[in-house]
Amino acid sequence: MAYEELLLSNQLCFLVYRLDREINARYRPLLAELGLTYPQYLVMLVLWEEDNLSISAVCERLKLDTGTISPLIKRLEGLKLVKRKRSKEDERSVRVKLTQTGSELREKARPIPAKLGSCVSLTLEEYQEFKTTLENMLTKMDQQKEA
Repeated sequence: MAYEELLLSNQLCFLVYRLDREINARYRPLLAELGLTYPQYLVMLVLWEEDNLSISAVCERLKLDTGTISPLIKRLEGLKLVKRKRSKEDERSVRVKLTQTGSELREKARPIPAKLGSCVSLTLEEYQEFKTTLENMLTKMDQQKEA
């Protein structure tokens, strides 16, 4: 006899894990057309939203550490999509700026969210509710970490 709380079908973490795998599988071919991995795409999204950020600002936006972000930015620089530059005011601070190629890639990336959305088949209302639920969960988890 199974304990209800230990049934795989009752595990929220398993559903999130499956969803993550499914979403990434659908992103992969779309991002391959741009020559990007999903983590690189996230960095580009941040820079398309606000260019010329410090690496620490990119880390903060993505909730990742510099050990994760720095290699991604280095790879994007190798692809000629971004440039890194040390701050003149603070030698410890490195800023990341889109190149013209990186800026132009934004237009090619524009259809990706809609293409992914068509795979999910949620109404706009369902999408907004789900997004709000996820944001609330993350906020509560962040608050627990801070306490």
